[in-house]
Amino acid sequence: MSGIDSILTETRVFPPSDEFRINANISGMDAYNTLCEQAASDYEGFWGKQAKENITWFKPFTKVLNESNAPFYKWFEDGELNVSYNCIDRHLPLLANKLAIIFESDNGTVTRITYMELYRRVCQFANGLKSMGITRGDRVVIYMPMSIEAVVAMQACARIGAIHSVVFGGFSGKSLQERIIDAKARVVVTANEGVRGGKLVPLKSVVDEALDGGGCECVERVIVFKRAVHEDAPWTIGRDVWWHDFIKGKPEHCEPTPVNAEDPLFILYTSGSTGKPKGVQHSSAGYLLGAINTMRWTFDYKPSDIFWCTADVGWITGHTYVGYGPLAVGATQVIFEGVPTYPDAGRFWKMIEQHRVSVFYTAPTAIRSLIKLGADIPEQYDLSSLRLLGTVGEPINPEAWMWYYEKVGGGRCPIADTWWQTETGSHMLAPMPGAVPTKPGSCTLPLPGIMADIVDEAGFPVEAGKGGFLVIKRPFPSQVRTLWNDPERFKKSYFPEEYNNKYYLAGDSAHRDEQGYFWIMGRIDDVLNVSGHRLGTMEIESALVANPLVAEAAVVGKPHEIKGESVVAFVVLKGPRPSGEEAKKITANLREWVGSEIGALAKPDEIRYGDNLPKTRSGKIMRRLLRAVAKGEEITQDISTLENPTILKQLQETL
Repeated sequence: MSGIDSILTETRVFPPSDEFRINANISGMDAYNTLCEQAASDYEGFWGKQAKENITWFKPFTKVLNESNAPFYKWFEDGELNVSYNCIDRHLPLLANKLAIIFESDNGTVTRITYMELYRRVCQFANGLKSMGITRGDRVVIYMPMSIEAVVAMQACARIGAIHSVVFGGFSGKSLQERIIDAKARVVVTANEGVRGGKLVPLKSVVDEALDGGGCECVERVIVFKRAVHEDAPWTIGRDVWWHDFIKGKPEHCEPTPVNAEDPLFILYTSGSTGKPKGVQHSSAGYLLGAINTMRWTFDYKPSDIFWCTADVGWITGHTYVGYGPLAVGATQVIFEGVPTYPDAGRFWKMIEQHRVSVFYTAPTAIRSLIKLGADIPEQYDLSSLRLLGTVGEPINPEAWMWYYEKVGGGRCPIADTWWQTETGSHMLAPMPGAVPTKPGSCTLPLPGIMADIVDEAGFPVEAGKGGFLVIKRPFPSQVRTLWNDPERFKKSYFPEEYNNKYYLAGDSAHRDEQGYFWIMGRIDDVLNVSGHRLGTMEIESALVANPLVAEAAVVGKPHEIKGESVVAFVVLKGPRPSGEEAKKITANLREWVGSEIGALAKPDEIRYGDNLPKTRSGKIMRRLLRAVAKGEEITQDISTLENPTILKQLQETL
């Protein structure tokens, strides 16, 4: 295999300001390099020290890492702890009255709860679960809207050692059914309705559809939070119970159950190439340590921060940087029920102003959508409380990065462009913002203790500037332990034989520049082979979005009898969707633009225009669907998680 060609050139560099660097948790490159050197010289000693300093243990561990059954690694395996205790109880002596959560509902109503109030709610719900016999190792499926109650349910499971599996509230009944069956869940926690963008989402009806589909006899109870006050829900007497009745009379204290460091904390299902969801299983201690370290390292957490991660708890970002990380460091965080465009495109900026948010973490797709809807809108709000910005979910193209930096951050806030995955549990590549100079579009450098590299198909490192497969060469505490009930698929998916079952294969292509910075080029299956050249789709997308006409772009390949693959671009313009002669003229313009930006080889053979791109409600572009559209294939996948399923028909018509 020849290397993957890197065709994107970006030379701008933004060092942290002196003020930010001086006050940062990790101050300057010398401090960053010292941590990396400590990890390199004494790997187990480094991680053991981190675990002892950041986690409160009921029974201290004596063994840091067990590699005897690779790749089924064990961390801190003889230690005992409780994750909920670490997120709530240990803060109570000093922070009982500190705000834990500022919740803003879809219609703007704000609810604030302290750490003591959160403790009481979690204990009551945990006691409710215990009263029905839920115990350590039992599975609980959570299918909830973004809410305080979703976090309460997660923490309550952790408190009694039950394993939760949060299913995103946009999944269909069939998808929910598959996950319930695979986990053999005894309880489903849901709401009668969700509210998003002024519309009701019938969650309880979807749960009933899932349970009525067969195979879910394992479910004994459905606990229903009454979110929409005036809406009742379909009901099965004896199985279904209202949340308020479930916790009625339950004590507001629940002793946390000590669990082993390697006990599963949760299962989170992620889509697999075969269609069968993969149940990513995370441990208790290692996952918690990853969440705590990255809150302090990547987000430079300060006790005065108001932290806001916009991700839904149904995804890993919402687990680590809503459900666990902020609480584990005693932070005050914002949780938002709605969408960034309702009632208008200023919603995010208004909330930042109102709640004085200091650390803001969102997805590149949200950023690009908001640019399209009003690039100057942030200037209408007071965003002076912000000190740090972050991006997550996919690579951010340089022009969107610059807009985020200048228009939202006022040119003063470092941007933490974070690369990580459901399977890694926490950030792997990200700038320590008080140390590492940032480059638009680069997730910069590995965090201390993360031994990342870029290799070819045989596992040999590639030279600077050449692309290859992103791998992590040594186990790390927050990584996936296995796939639920499928250890062979786990090994095959993440620790392939070509790398002696030792390297974690991320599934992303990347390259490193002369300064050692990592640049994500796209998923391995998003690498195009055009006339013998292997091109990362991300770089072509970045070139397109750099054109002043373009708001968003996604690039895929389709078979070509001469070139191997041809480049197909799906483009959203800042203006209305073009047609006829106007579309031909813009297409010619964009093809020439890409040719001048990165070379004729990368020119799209075909450009289709849409009012939007098919995205999940978390903001991820569904490139697999776009590949099917490009090839003219019938869409057979479940599209229930799409924010805008009708957009597919529009894109199919723009031939």
